[in-house]
Amino acid sequence: MLSQTNHAQAPPSDSLDALVTVLADALRALGTDGRPDDASRLAGRAYAALRRGHPAQAQRINALMHGLARMPATRQEQNMTITDRQLDVRSEPPARRHELIFDSYENLAAGKAFVLVNDHDPKPLRYQFEAEHAGLFTWEYLEEGPEVWRVRIGRPA
Repeated sequence: MLSQTNHAQAPPSDSLDALVTVLADALRALGTDGRPDDASRLAGRAYAALRRGHPAQAQRINALMHGLARMPATRQEQNMTITDRQLDVRSEPPARRHELIFDSYENLAAGKAFVLVNDHDPKPLRYQFEAEHAGLFTWEYLEEGPEVWRVRIGRPA
């Protein structure tokens, strides 16, 4: 049998302040872990929920969002699955890179992906994918420079 202990309940505003502190700590950790966009989306929802009824707490979330906006978005290996192989084209001649990348995509099974590692933003490649494979590929930036770009390119299931 579990014993029950009576804990004194904090006043509602203190509880809300404590909850906002925990939320802010978690969002800051998510941002520091390379996911500031995800943290900012959640913070935006919290701000909207607090804005009218609890403006002081909403202002704390707003200040946090401004800090998150300055954090770099680098979603590295935590988003890659075990089966995502890397295709590092940095040592390849520029004329050969797109050929290697398209060959890798063509050899993907449905639901699989590879991580392209490049020395510049492969945005022109994305436009080529859109022209040749519209709606038939996924594209997710995992790291966005300035030295290395990592993009997870997949074939939807």
